[in-house]
Amino acid sequence: MTRILPAVLALAIALPGMALASPDTPVTEETQTAIRTMLEAEGYEVRQIQTEDGMYEAYALKDGERYEIYINAEMQIVRTERDD
Repeated sequence: MTRILPAVLALAIALPGMALASPDTPVTEETQTAIRTMLEAEGYEVRQIQTEDGMYEAYALKDGERYEIYINAEMQIVRTERDD
């Protein structure tokens, strides 16, 4: 029993992060609205939002260019890449 408990605790801690990392995990309407509002205030036109690598990934347009914008769980932009 004492060996099983640490393994169960580790799994319980890891599962929520793993769920966010799945590209098939739907992004809630509330989160989508928050991301869209934040990015539109910076001049982006958001096309799609999904999860990837434990972060939110927004596909957006700005000044005729396509971008992939990565946002962490604290709603901070972590990385922006131009999508060719």
